Amino acid sequence: MTLIDVFLSATTALRSHVLRTFLTMLGIIIGVAAVIVLTAASEGAQQGVGERIRGLGSNLLFVKPGVEEDEGPSFPGQGPSLFFEDANAIKLAALPNIDGIASQAVVGEPGEIIQVRASYRSENFSTVMVGAESSYQFVRDFYVARGRFISEDDITKKALVVVLGSDAASELFGDIDPVGESIRIFAGVGQFGVTFNFTVIGVMEARGGSALGNEDERVFVPLPSVQARVALVRNPNGFTNIDQINIKLEDRGKTDETREAIAGVLREARGTVDNDFRIESQSELLSTATEVERSLQVLVLSIALISLVVGGLGIMNIMLVSVTERTREIGIRKAIGARRMDILMQFLVEAFLVTLIGGAIGVAGGWAATQIAEAWEIGGSDTQYTVTARWVFVGLLVSAFTGIVAGVYPAWSASRLDPIEALRHE
Repeated sequence: MTLIDVFLSATTALRSHVLRTFLTMLGIIIGVAAVIVLTAASEGAQQGVGERIRGLGSNLLFVKPGVEEDEGPSFPGQGPSLFFEDANAIKLAALPNIDGIASQAVVGEPGEIIQVRASYRSENFSTVMVGAESSYQFVRDFYVARGRFISEDDITKKALVVVLGSDAASELFGDIDPVGESIRIFAGVGQFGVTFNFTVIGVMEARGGSALGNEDERVFVPLPSVQARVALVRNPNGFTNIDQINIKLEDRGKTDETREAIAGVLREARGTVDNDFRIESQSELLSTATEVERSLQVLVLSIALISLVVGGLGIMNIMLVSVTERTREIGIRKAIGARRMDILMQFLVEAFLVTLIGGAIGVAGGWAATQIAEAWEIGGSDTQYTVTARWVFVGLLVSAFTGIVAGVYPAWSASRLDPIEALRHE
């Protein structure tokens, strides 16, 4: 028999038992579909995290409070803090390879960021208030689309002005131009909260989510205005607490040496021998996120591959039943001249086709499931599902390999049948 004859014979055999063939390949369909869905979710999450980290800006270093083994940020009275004076020390050092420095403070309490409530007429919007310097938009590559950003004059006067994120502006003002309007912002918790009236001076460009959250939903006010009026960002000793120092580098290739230089300046300014602060780069954040995603990918793939193995065992079982049912057919084939290799190839190709077709259906089913998940926003509106050619190929390859492995023993058993005994089989 030629290979074409073998394929034609195998497809005829499969078509003669359509329901059984479908049930046989069901395990493979589910397994491959699971591989496609899970890897699509993992790839989408990895891309989303990468985009969010890259969305922070370019060539950035972040100085944060707390030593490296600490979990979460430190706040006044809770371990090492970060002060505005630290940022000034870095500025005064005039280190090479630093293109810009911008400190920021977010209203919060130990362990969490506190949402503030912004109000305009009857509209209310829960948001995060960020105290920022005038250099913030340059350092973070995040510019105003309308009006202007916080100026040095606003910083000096501790002016009650605010720049709205694009989503915050839409929620509060709708189609009204907010520049020049006045909004109320309540900051704090319960009776300890305070309310201020801020004049809107600008609206930021739409940026989307980043590793720091959705910055389009934030409002930005002069850093001294927050520090002077909100007790949660003041230190009892007179220092002005900040949450993060954003440092823009000129040359990403000199990140390590710049980081060491900054650490030296901060240790000297703070009078410490060890680093009681953390310095992180975008590449480190991206690397950490990638490692986490890879670990997750290995986990979900292991689970999906187990289902493929179970599907393969089901195929082997059905193929053995098929050999038993077709014993007389095998005997007849051998009696008219079929070789052992012909019988072996016939059953092996049947198993191969079952898993290959099952794998193809599984790929289609997995892709359809990702489209439904995206349309119905399963996992959240920000969840992405990215089906890649690599995992489609892997799914088909593994399913075909499963078919060959699962079909070897039944095909070998069929090829070794004695033709006379096979013809006597009832």
